[in-house]
Amino acid sequence: MTTAQATITVNDLHKTFRALRRSQRVTALRGVSFEVERGAIFGLLGPNGAGKTTLIKVLLGLVRPSAGGAHLFGLPVGNRTARQRIGYLPEHHRIPRHHTGRSALYYYGGLSGLSPSDVRRREADLLKRVGLHGWGNTSVSKYSKGMLQRLGLAQAMLHDPDLLILDEPTDGVDPVGRREMRAILRDLRHEGKTIFINSHLLQEVELICDRAAVLVRGELRRVGPVQELTQLEQTDVEFTVHGPVAMVRTALEATTPALAESTIVSGNSQLCNFVLSATSPAQLNHCVDQLRRLSLDIVSIVPKRHSLEDAFVRIVSDERTDTTDSKE
Repeated sequence: MTTAQATITVNDLHKTFRALRRSQRVTALRGVSFEVERGAIFGLLGPNGAGKTTLIKVLLGLVRPSAGGAHLFGLPVGNRTARQRIGYLPEHHRIPRHHTGRSALYYYGGLSGLSPSDVRRREADLLKRVGLHGWGNTSVSKYSKGMLQRLGLAQAMLHDPDLLILDEPTDGVDPVGRREMRAILRDLRHEGKTIFINSHLLQEVELICDRAAVLVRGELRRVGPVQELTQLEQTDVEFTVHGPVAMVRTALEATTPALAESTIVSGNSQLCNFVLSATSPAQLNHCVDQLRRLSLDIVSIVPKRHSLEDAFVRIVSDERTDTTDSKE
């Protein structure tokens, strides 16, 4: 079942491959389900062997699912009309070395069904947009890896697709270039394009994606807004308090005796920082009450937020622990 506002809908998707020994089978995807709304930037994360490449190939219509299904724009994956609305940048994109930047666009434009006049109208603006202005007549053999990625993004955008599937789009791009590419992707989102990113650069996903999914051993372990993933099971709150450490410790002991020995991060005679792992809002409020009872000034109370990398490592570690336990 598809949602009207969804560009990508994946329903209970399974994929099993036949191994080298025909009696054995390898399961790459196990009941994967999620949606990507129109105009969103969605990130796919997972360790090596998680099934990310298989999932992308299913979306592109290159691999048939064993069970379940997926739809693009409400049409089954592999539908020709749906495929014409996709721009794809593969990982390790290889552009034939005899091409220049311009001739490569004409080559890929032809593969997308564009006429030379269509490419001619778009090439200059596209090269400028991806930061390759002035490089159109240069052989791609002289391009750096980052420049090749920029050109790959340009060819994916060439036919003005509604959905961009980008596999490691910033791989090999320097920090300035990554910032520029993030700006391009945000502009595309504002234009109503949907962007599906597979990347191992978790910081990039955290900076650009609206939502993300974590795939582990073919199963979808988490899916949701990036902020929600990074705050999963997050209870730590960092306090900055104006006052002597001894008085702060007294307030913590009145809240929970064990806190006083384990949560003082730093402090001096005037300013103290500590982290409270609150088990409930009531405990947090009680701590504030104790600090105020001793006339200590609370400078700030900030919920500590894990990075996406922290969340990812925790999710993958939990999976490995569960797998180990199940074998014992």
